[in-house]
Amino acid sequence: MIYGLILSAGLSGRLEKFKPLAEYKGKTFIHNILLKLNLVCENIIIVTGNKANEVKENVKHLNINSKIEFVFNPEYEKGMFTSLQAGLRKADNSDWILYHFVDQPGLPEVFYKKFVEQIDKKHNWIQPKIKEQKGHPILIKRNIFQIILNAPLNSNLRTISNDPKVNKKFWECGYTEIFQDVDTEEDYSKLN
Repeated sequence: MIYGLILSAGLSGRLEKFKPLAEYKGKTFIHNILLKLNLVCENIIIVTGNKANEVKENVKHLNINSKIEFVFNPEYEKGMFTSLQAGLRKADNSDWILYHFVDQPGLPEVFYKKFVEQIDKKHNWIQPKIKEQKGHPILIKRNIFQIILNAPLNSNLRTISNDPKVNKKFWECGYTEIFQDVDTEEDYSKLN
């Protein structure tokens, strides 16, 4: 059972637009991502914080609403890691989470299908890469959720990935969209 987990809580401080609701190919970022996660995930958790009601309003008309669960992170201003923890607390029925940033709307549908095919019994962390550069999203197995949940609020996934219980697999994927990171107006202009 794979759950999608989208972080949609931040302030989008350096971008003139609120990232989840910025447009890409005629749909909002979050709308683009939800439709693709729907192809491979049984449920999708959206972690909100800033402008939570606007995010809910934007996706309520999608015909996949029965799969979507919203989680409000009251500590979203303390960083992304707190939003990951908030989402994981709601993912207790999943075997894996597909951990997705909201500013990566451009990954093609085929990426997601090939990505989940990388799941095996030996690894509990699967991450796409091109050559030596690692990207996102990341597949995280249930047996390391507790490591993330027990970590301090100011921790990060780089620290978690160094835990000896984490057995990583890096998938040479060929999709440069794994590096999408829309933080500034310049980044956004390159996206469209």
